Amino acid sequence: MIKILNAPDFQQSQRLRLNTLIRLRWLAIVGQSLTVLLVAYGLKFPLPVSMCFALIACSAWMNLWLTFRYPAAHRLTPLSAFVILTFDSLQLAGLLYMTGGLTNPFSVLMTVPVVISAASLPLRLTAVLGALVMAAATLLVFFHQPLPWHEGAPLEMPFVYVAGIWMAVFSSIAFTAIYAFRVAEEARLLANALAATELVLQREQHLSALDGLAAAAAHELGTPLATIALVSKEMEKALGEDAKYLEDVTLLRSQSERCREILKRLTSLSSEGEAHLSRLPLTSLVEEVTAPHRDFGISIKLRPGERIGAEPVGRRNPGVIYGLGNLVENAVDFARKTVTVRWSWDDEHVSFSIIDDGPGFPPEIIDRIGEPYMSTRQGTEAGGGLGLGLFIAKTLLERSGATLDFRNSSGLGEGAVVHISWPRSVFLNPESSSSMFDTA
Repeated sequence: MIKILNAPDFQQSQRLRLNTLIRLRWLAIVGQSLTVLLVAYGLKFPLPVSMCFALIACSAWMNLWLTFRYPAAHRLTPLSAFVILTFDSLQLAGLLYMTGGLTNPFSVLMTVPVVISAASLPLRLTAVLGALVMAAATLLVFFHQPLPWHEGAPLEMPFVYVAGIWMAVFSSIAFTAIYAFRVAEEARLLANALAATELVLQREQHLSALDGLAAAAAHELGTPLATIALVSKEMEKALGEDAKYLEDVTLLRSQSERCREILKRLTSLSSEGEAHLSRLPLTSLVEEVTAPHRDFGISIKLRPGERIGAEPVGRRNPGVIYGLGNLVENAVDFARKTVTVRWSWDDEHVSFSIIDDGPGFPPEIIDRIGEPYMSTRQGTEAGGGLGLGLFIAKTLLERSGATLDFRNSSGLGEGAVVHISWPRSVFLNPESSSSMFDTA
């Protein structure tokens, strides 16, 4: 059974690092300071420099306090990050108030805290922050100091123009926040699904390594068991006809001999069957992935196709076995009566197809099959899953060099078709890390 990270654990790993916000704020402080100096002393526009630098100093003080209060690797809770981003939004709104409100070209920077929130905080906190920023932008339309400009020639912007800027700020916040949220959410889901894939692969590799562990156990336990057998035999001779301990010592020796026989069989199985266990003909692979799904009321029909040349004999790949087995299980879940498994090989390719007589894939999502957390079938009680199992199967098979094709069959009484194909050139390359088969 796959253990998926629950929401709290996963959100813990995705929290914002405090050091990230501190560095971004230092960048903002430098930019704000240079802008104020340039406008006031470079362009010589009238500007409340002392008040602007007072707000900038508040931001710098906040940075210094956070730097000395928390370690650099500290990760913020969502509420703490929300408070910090709110402070940044209000500080920027204060600077804009003293420098022309929304007529200031830098008013577009009000979108930045909302975008950061959308990429890293829960949706509800992002919505609150977005509403707060838009409320501040609305107030800046009506309440602000004049835009710094040449003395004696005040620059008055038409209200329609200011309203257009307000609409642009609102549109930027809405679009960029939604975009950032969707991208970050998809990245989180993909990372979680890939973590589940790694867990499945690790489990399958662990199971496939049990035969090696058994051989190692037989080798390591052989010496102490031989010692036990020798000591018990000597004790049996020394006790002679002493009935008090003779029966126990005899039982101990017989059981140690029994353990040694069992270990001999394990060692023999490993030495004689290792090549058989590590290599798997394609027909044996077909049987291995279909056998566990035969007792669920669905008929599984095996239909070999074109077979040119020697049968491919593959190295036992736990990821491939799990991936194909998952696809067969998915077909059994959605089939009405029959699942057909076909396989073939020639000089160029090795192919494997799974066809069921179920409802097939919905046309609107057939191009998105294999994405995590997306249901791929409808219309049956067994359906409606999150699509994680199919994503894992697809990922593991593609890692082996396979190409997967999902489609609906045009044949009578057939539904979904999954076609898996490996280039034979991959099979013939023994040094390829993705190689699964070579020629027998």
